[in-house]
Amino acid sequence: MAINKAMRAALKALSYPDLDVKKTYKMERQVVSLTSKRLVKSPFYKTWDHRVTCGDHEVPVRIFSLPDGLLHPVLLFFHGGGWVTGNIDSYDKVCTDMARLTNHVVVSVDYRLAPEHRFPAGLEDCYAVTREIFLDGALLGTRPEEITLIGDSAGGNLAAAVSLLARDRGEFLPARQILIYPATYNDHSENSPFPSVRENGADYLLTSKRVNDFMELYRNTEEDLQSPYFAPLLAQDFSRQPRTLIITAEYCPLRDEGEAYGLKLLEAGNAVEVHRIRDALHGFLSLPPRFAQVKHTYDIINRFLDEVTPDEILPPVEQT
Repeated sequence: MAINKAMRAALKALSYPDLDVKKTYKMERQVVSLTSKRLVKSPFYKTWDHRVTCGDHEVPVRIFSLPDGLLHPVLLFFHGGGWVTGNIDSYDKVCTDMARLTNHVVVSVDYRLAPEHRFPAGLEDCYAVTREIFLDGALLGTRPEEITLIGDSAGGNLAAAVSLLARDRGEFLPARQILIYPATYNDHSENSPFPSVRENGADYLLTSKRVNDFMELYRNTEEDLQSPYFAPLLAQDFSRQPRTLIITAEYCPLRDEGEAYGLKLLEAGNAVEVHRIRDALHGFLSLPPRFAQVKHTYDIINRFLDEVTPDEILPPVEQT
């Protein structure tokens, strides 16, 4: 459905440009927790919880497996929420749909949140879970080449950062990653080099101010802003990265930086697909699968997952 004048007016009213996330994030977490309660579980999947040791603490994960009892490839999922809100409960429905629609086991990571746990705490949690799943094949009965990293928004940032970190630490290397409207840059002010920050940064629910506030809560020091593990687009080396699918939304302030990251990966010789979803807003993956943008996105994801050994690198951006 195209965004008409009435919808634009409604979106503008809901965007709350003056809302200060730094003062409201605890309340937002409570709202997320209250609205993510599910009284009826879907019959299309079963779940079990697991914990992964990371330093002096354990990282909770929730595993969504299909009811047929067979082994399936794995989607390792990092949720969005600006590194500050969101949890495995709030993404329960998304992961349920993801498992069913992709015929994959989905592993959702409940990484630590900022500002109580600032960068790189959440990233290290995601890395620890990824490392265990890659190096312990008995856990899910899967091989490393059957594991795909996937994340939306801040989770897309974390997936990209885990891939860079995995290459740099040399312990394992993901074969595929799916980044859905990812945050890849460090500046979402008027000084940003990306037009989508200005074009879509005020009236489409996720505002550029909100992104800046999230990043201020996430970073630990000023130096973090220059780290490629904080802002992957700032990496000096984009080589030896996974085969990558990037999906952006037409009316998202993060659109251009996500597509720019795809171009950087492409120029470094990696296999990359970038798709811009028409008439889509940031966060659209959380909508029910009957929505056209969600259905189309899963069509793209499934084609990407089915292409095990691609023999060509696709053009930088395809608007669909």
